[in-house]
Order: sequence, then structure tokens, then C-alpha cells
Amino acid sequence: MGQPLDDTALDTIFRAARTYNGYLDKPVAEEQLQAIWDVMKFGPTSANQLPARLVWCVSDDAKEKLAGCASDSNADKIRKAPVSVVIGMDENFHEYLPELFPHTDAKSWFDGNLDLRKASAFRNSSLQGAYFIIAARALGLDTGPMSGFDGGAVDKAFFADQPGVTVNFISTLGYGDPSTIFDRSPRPDFAKFNRIA
Repeated sequence: MGQPLDDTALDTIFRAARTYNGYLDKPVAEEQLQAIWDVMKFGPTSANQLPARLVWCVSDDAKEKLAGCASDSNADKIRKAPVSVVIGMDENFHEYLPELFPHTDAKSWFDGNLDLRKASAFRNSSLQGAYFIIAARALGLDTGPMSGFDGGAVDKAFFADQPGVTVNFISTLGYGDPSTIFDRSPRPDFAKFNRIA
């Protein structure tokens, strides 16, 4: 059974963590990208579906290709970040379920039901995208998740060779520059958006 995290850990992951618009001139090593995956892959998804497909844009060419799919302000952030990440989702994730969820014939739940696969891929890749953010923060890095891009253009640029894979969202990654963030936006108390039934 898990133990509650201390205040330092909670601050690192949530309370003091921020979405960054720019980064310090400090590289991120490939080993750090692998370390993020090796943490985030343990986050729960339905029947261990793991539909997220990540493209880590490290080279200038890859970042420029992604920037070309984004709005003007986001394009600049992508170009300047040490790493930018495309979080995609595979609607054919069910093909891997015999390996990933061997307890039962989970693949048959999704065979012939594209609508169910799309909904499940979106839901669970979104969870994995959140795990990416948490893992990066836990490992001392910062992120800048964003919309503001042409999904069709991203799919053509990064997933043309993978039918069934489409972008969910994108994010920058690096060591955040505190001068690039705004004052924190409001976070309401429990009573505003919660109820106990």
C-alpha cells in the first residue's frame, strides 16, 4: 500500500509546478526521455490498453516540421524548446491486447467496433498524456502542453506511415524558464465544482 507523498513531492508534481512558455538553454538527454516513458508507462489505462504513441522531436528538422503545423505563438515555443513531443493515439491499440492484457480475450471486445476503439483510444491516451506531464515533473523537467495546431497536418507529418494513429495533443519539454510564465490562474475550492452524492 502506498504512503502519502510529502509536501515537497506534491509541490513538484502539482502545487508549485507550472506550464512553461519557454525554457532555459539546457539540453535534455535521450536517457531522460526514456526515463519519462519508463515512469509514465505504469499509469493505469483501461485493460492496459496503452494507446498513446509518442514522437519526441529533438532535432531541429523535427521541431521545425511540428512548428509548421502549429499556430504562430505555439510554433515559436516549439522551435525554442529543447524537446517537443507529439502525443498520438492509436485506434488499433486492440491489436496489442493479447500481449498487454493476456488475462482474457480483450481484443475481441474491440474487433469490428471502430467507434468504441476511437473513444477508448482518446480517453486512455489523454490519461497517458497526463502521466507524461507528471512523470516529467517528477524527474525534474517541465512541460508546456498545448492545443493550437492543425491536427490533420500533424498526422500527415508524423503518422502518415501509421494508419489509425492521430494526434491527441502536443507539448514542449525542458527546464522551464520562470520568466516565461504568467501569474497562476485561479484554482477553485472543492465546493465550486464538486459534490458528494
